[in-house]
Amino acid sequence: MTTAERESATLALDGTGLARAIRAEVAATAAELSQRGRTPKLAVVVATDDESSAWYVRSIAKTAAKANIDCEVVDLGADCSPAQVRDALDSLSADDSVHGIILQTPLPAGARFEELASAIAPDKDVDGANPVSLGLLAAGSRAFAPATAAAVLELLDHHEVPLAGRDCVVVGRSNVVGKPAAQLLLRRDATVTICHRHTADLARFTSGADVLVVAVGRPGLIGAAHVREGSVVIDVGTNPTADGGLVGDVDEPAVAGRVAGLSPVPGGVGPVTTALLLRHTAAAAARAST
Repeated sequence: MTTAERESATLALDGTGLARAIRAEVAATAAELSQRGRTPKLAVVVATDDESSAWYVRSIAKTAAKANIDCEVVDLGADCSPAQVRDALDSLSADDSVHGIILQTPLPAGARFEELASAIAPDKDVDGANPVSLGLLAAGSRAFAPATAAAVLELLDHHEVPLAGRDCVVVGRSNVVGKPAAQLLLRRDATVTICHRHTADLARFTSGADVLVVAVGRPGLIGAAHVREGSVVIDVGTNPTADGGLVGDVDEPAVAGRVAGLSPVPGGVGPVTTALLLRHTAAAAARAST
């Protein structure tokens, strides 16, 4: 089998079409809410001069505008103090015109994300950053899941990957992806194993998975020996390359033809994540209007 034939045997779990559909849904919901006098509004708090972060924030604002959602970028500057960040989050949480809040990283020196994120009101925590939101998610109560973790499930559902009773392995235990993704998979009756950098013999766990979710930030971590034939792999990794591109945590050529489905990087989880931030904001606005 040639390389091209192997790659064609693996379904690309593309997220661009799904993200487009979610944005269209959000635009319709937001337009209806605006007619009722409640335009959904997302606030993004920025305390960095990092250019990649600035590019991402501009992307969110541009996408929000197309989806009929107001987006306010609260730029505090890279020299602001953690107290100033917390004050901004407190103020936005108390502002009835704001329905969703995101705390962008990186943060100023000395600032701890978890401590600051606790200032985001849970009903406006559209990226599941507040530890209270994570606790509610673990308890099975209503809460916004971190958008990247939610995007993993959206992508699996969109491509009709069954989860109930399946063996799922999550590589990575961050509060942003690994832990919440595992909780969301458990809600769907999957049997879930979480692996991390201290896991000995990683392939022993991943090679038996029906569904493998990888969110570590190590390019090429997952190769042919790490995947079961016919499995589905969601690659959440976004690792910059020397030429300005992005690669995931999965060695795509190595697993092509062996796995049944693989999300591409870029174009897989990423666009769905941004679309879900907007969906969460619209949902928060709808709840606030009732």
